Amino acid sequence: MLFHFDLKEFQEKVSTQLRPLQRSFQFWVRAADIYTGYKVFQVRASLEKDVQKQEVMWEKQHEVAADKIYNMCSDLGGFFLKVAQIVGKPDLAPAAWVKRLVTLCDQAPSTPYNVVRAVLEKELGQSIDELFEYFDKDPLGSASIAQVHRARLKGDKNDIVVKVQHPGVQELMMTDIRNLQAFALYIQKTDVKFDLFSVTKEMEKQISYEFNFVREAEAMARIRHFLCQNNKKSPVRVPRVIRDMVSRRVLVMEYIDGIPILKLGDEMAKRGIHPDGKLAAAAKQNILKNLSLAYGQMILKSGFFHADPHPGNILICKGSEVALLDYGQVKDLPDELRLGYAKLVLAIADNDPLRASDSYRELGIETLSKCENEQKEMLRLAETMFDTKLPPGVTMLQPFAEESSIKKIAVKAFPEELFSVLRTVHLLRGLSVGLGINFSCAEQWRPIAEEVLYVAGRLTAKDLKQVHRRGASRRRFWR
Repeated sequence: MLFHFDLKEFQEKVSTQLRPLQRSFQFWVRAADIYTGYKVFQVRASLEKDVQKQEVMWEKQHEVAADKIYNMCSDLGGFFLKVAQIVGKPDLAPAAWVKRLVTLCDQAPSTPYNVVRAVLEKELGQSIDELFEYFDKDPLGSASIAQVHRARLKGDKNDIVVKVQHPGVQELMMTDIRNLQAFALYIQKTDVKFDLFSVTKEMEKQISYEFNFVREAEAMARIRHFLCQNNKKSPVRVPRVIRDMVSRRVLVMEYIDGIPILKLGDEMAKRGIHPDGKLAAAAKQNILKNLSLAYGQMILKSGFFHADPHPGNILICKGSEVALLDYGQVKDLPDELRLGYAKLVLAIADNDPLRASDSYRELGIETLSKCENEQKEMLRLAETMFDTKLPPGVTMLQPFAEESSIKKIAVKAFPEELFSVLRTVHLLRGLSVGLGINFSCAEQWRPIAEEVLYVAGRLTAKDLKQVHRRGASRRRFWR
């Protein structure tokens, strides 16, 4: 019996098995370089007594690090594109980081058309020619998990969008997350007194859901129904799913015409609208107000919400209408956490340190404080973590600076379930800073929080009357 050895097949198998190891090696080499670069620079900067010179030094260091972070996220792709979305926010990261990372939203390499075609035909059980009047071979966009193509079904007049998962992406992304978890454990033991590991565990759970498009289709339909039921007109547009064209790796939905929110300024300039004029300001306020209202209703009333409002998932349609895309990351909050968060929203909106501390305990957020004015810092920490409003005169939050609340109050334990709320609020804050609007989602969400607590028996009619006596002056969100 002859033994047939296929060298090419053997090489492909070995290459596939080695890919996770290669990615892990690349991540650790690059992460160590960025981290040690900052640690060495901290010593150098501390020797410079001139504050202005020190600031210039820090800016240069951030630029060097930004290039390294950009190259790592761009080269590795996959999960690290999501890391870039989280880190590259104008209210959180240094300006140099934001400038570099904001361009990575939809820059994942695309899967070749012949592979896309094979996935589609296997998943849907028919050939592309049988299913579609036309199918654009060039994707509209490619993200970390999937890419989308514009098409039209046979016998239909409206365009649709076909979302197709990149083959083999799940194993690589899980490898990336576990590397990040190990790095998070090291960082929280050495530099940042925050339970980063729990945050990365929740990220692992949430992202694992994104590989099932049947689940995403159900989430999209559920949120669309909820927002339509709770409003005369839904504050945001949710794409309609083409029901009989959904599988684990393929999702077909209606096409929504609009421009990405990151290109809003360019679009206004094309139309001769001054970016700082009244018309632009009104449009931006309307966009943010509707987006934030949708999130307040989803998080507090339903507990089931879209948990990924990064700029790449937001389109602006005619009349400043907002469309919210990509329902791969959704969260279903348990009622106890939903109501506990509603209490925290009221505490932040009312500037009440005592209730903020109580809410933290109810939510299971364990803290350790060594500062003098613990309650005041607890409220500041709540605002930093769970509100979109920036303090007066502040254009960028620096949560890991020496004077920040996170440095003064260590977060020993943070419920994994709450990470999606935290991330969502921070992404909304990043959008508001990007639009040049400083507003408090806690103040906007106050009436919703009051309503859900009243319905749950946590607020009495007397409590509500006292709240309403405070008048409309307390219900201004925009600053």
